[in-house]
Amino acid sequence: MINLAQKDIAHTLGKFIVTSMGVGMLLGIVLIMIGVYRGMIIDAKVLLDDLNIDMWVVQENTLGPFAEASRIHEDMRNTIKVIQGVDKAEGLTFQNLQLPSKEGEVRVFAVGFDPFGKIDPINPKRLIQGRGLQRSHYEMVVTDKTGFHLGDQVPIGRDVYSVVGITHGTVSSGGDPLVYVSLKDAQELQFLYSNARTRNDRARGIKALNSHMINAVVATVKKGYNVNRVAEDIRQWKHKSVYTATQEKTLLTKNLIKMASKQIGMFTVILVVVSTIIIALIIYTMTLEKIKEISIMKLIGLPNRMIVKMIMQETLLMGILAFVFANLFAHLIYSKFPKRVVLEMPDAWILFLVVILASILASFVGVRKVIHADPASAIGG
Repeated sequence: MINLAQKDIAHTLGKFIVTSMGVGMLLGIVLIMIGVYRGMIIDAKVLLDDLNIDMWVVQENTLGPFAEASRIHEDMRNTIKVIQGVDKAEGLTFQNLQLPSKEGEVRVFAVGFDPFGKIDPINPKRLIQGRGLQRSHYEMVVTDKTGFHLGDQVPIGRDVYSVVGITHGTVSSGGDPLVYVSLKDAQELQFLYSNARTRNDRARGIKALNSHMINAVVATVKKGYNVNRVAEDIRQWKHKSVYTATQEKTLLTKNLIKMASKQIGMFTVILVVVSTIIIALIIYTMTLEKIKEISIMKLIGLPNRMIVKMIMQETLLMGILAFVFANLFAHLIYSKFPKRVVLEMPDAWILFLVVILASILASFVGVRKVIHADPASAIGG
């Protein structure tokens, strides 16, 4: 039996392939959008996983340093250390910085910690060059995304920092490159004003700002102790907000990324709908171009079901080709994006099912035109 769809596609093969590629690029953007969301989830967990701690102690009635401002006194870490059930506790600071480079300003997320403490946020597995921090001042570990190299001198504020180590894959929850500095340097950058500002404040009778502040205390719990119970003791007696590692991940992956996920979801739906409409318009146009031939086929007695089968086969084949081109396109360009894009097979298969469903819906436009085609129009038309 002659395959009508095969014969028709072969007649306009170039046009069919180019059209499928165009639709595939749209669907490729859909895959990229899903990959961006997956990347945001992974980025949000990078610092939390590297720290590998059990609790976050932050300013009372706040959601912690990643969601809103949190300031507590540095000596709170000593108070947390002596609480029953706590194994290790250290203070951390977090702040955004603009670092000068040859290519221009680089926006980074700086983590300040005690290089001599028992909790080090620098994961040795991510350190690809150099070493971690070993001094209290003027050393910095950067991620390779910043473009800095070992030994580079980076001016920040009133001081110059030496790059002593380079990591890979370290980003903040917002996708900014992570850099690490000592706690004392971080406190000076975040909590100390310039000399002119200090003199101005003194003239106004304003007391000097206490620089011995941190944004959070992170702690681990001894074996045999319940994390939630220890956290509740700190909330009750130290009047601080405390979040377990699980709760902090939930804050980052659900609360903070929720709005972005909705936006990405809307763009994804819009692109799928647009792709469906484009496929429908293309099939409709292709059907119009051969309406006379279809009328002739109906006139010689060819049943509607064979012609409808041809239209549906063409539409499905276009959808499948578009899906193949979408994957090729997405895998070619995803690494060029400034933020992490994660392409996963389950997402691709879900998109494939959506494309097949969209192709079936789009084929109805051409099918309707075929069913209503008048065989008499083939005579002398």
